[in-house]
Amino acid sequence: MCSIKLTESRGTNEDKRMHMTDIMRGDSPTFSFEFFPPKTPEAAELLYQTIRDLESYMPHFISVTYGAGGSTRDLTHDLVERIQHTTKLDPIPHLTCICHNEEEIEAILLRYARSAIGNILALGGDRPRDIPYDKSRDSFQHAVDLVKFIRRFNESGAHPDRRGFGIGVAGFPEGHPATPNRLVEMDHLKAKVDAGADYMVSQLFFDNRDFLDFRERCALAGIHIPIIAGIMPITSMSGLKRIAELAGGARFPAKLVRALQRCENDPEGVRRVGVHFALEQCHDLLDNNVAGIHFYTLNRSDATRVIFDSLGIPRRQSAQAPTVSSSYKGRKRLAN
Repeated sequence: MCSIKLTESRGTNEDKRMHMTDIMRGDSPTFSFEFFPPKTPEAAELLYQTIRDLESYMPHFISVTYGAGGSTRDLTHDLVERIQHTTKLDPIPHLTCICHNEEEIEAILLRYARSAIGNILALGGDRPRDIPYDKSRDSFQHAVDLVKFIRRFNESGAHPDRRGFGIGVAGFPEGHPATPNRLVEMDHLKAKVDAGADYMVSQLFFDNRDFLDFRERCALAGIHIPIIAGIMPITSMSGLKRIAELAGGARFPAKLVRALQRCENDPEGVRRVGVHFALEQCHDLLDNNVAGIHFYTLNRSDATRVIFDSLGIPRRQSAQAPTVSSSYKGRKRLAN
């Protein structure tokens, strides 16, 4: 378990709970951040410093990733609940199809419903690399199956919001790596929306033309839910290679590559180029009426804060970030 916590409470769960439909209707464009669960006490310290740095910006929500094959799943659940109960932030947990049966997913949904989590991001998930894996044994073969299951859960009335969880799905402006046929890919995406998805968060991209064209193709396919753009600033050359691997084939425009190559031996120069490029992306997206911008932070706040400040966006409200205590004695876990 993490050895630290945020000690100031935001208030009741009822105060925090907000369905994505209400978030998007009330205050668009939205701004949000993504974190992943820490694996070590040192990583936990860094994460909570990041949370404290970003909490004063009052993002509309933050998302928390989910490890393949159980690698960080309990850490995800614990982190989501800790954020919900001890910060001013509104967490949206990722949930994936990989290595899950219906009973396990139902137990997770019940746990999140008891904590008044308002939204879920339903994903196919990445294949685990370090354990044997047979996809045919999964109860949910595709993300659309998971969306349908969450929708049935919503209809059961087990969530404190009568609408249940807001359901998010992933979109791929550059194309899904597992579906080279772009027409079939759009059919799959439309099926997820028809099954009950309320919003979409895009995979990261570096050429806004890819996102804007994707958004237009969604409209032509009858997909009219909000599409939030995923942005990840490059802060190092090693990070560039990691992004390429994580994104499953991200396309790096020549303009960006050329600028990075000019300063590849200057770490601070690389960071400035990456932040500037992401900032220009954000300006252009806002000019094109994007529904929201979701920053992939890699659990670090510096680049995201620079971009957010440079956009000149007024804070939604004044918020004092809670203090961090190193003497965490443990919050009682909610039952699974």
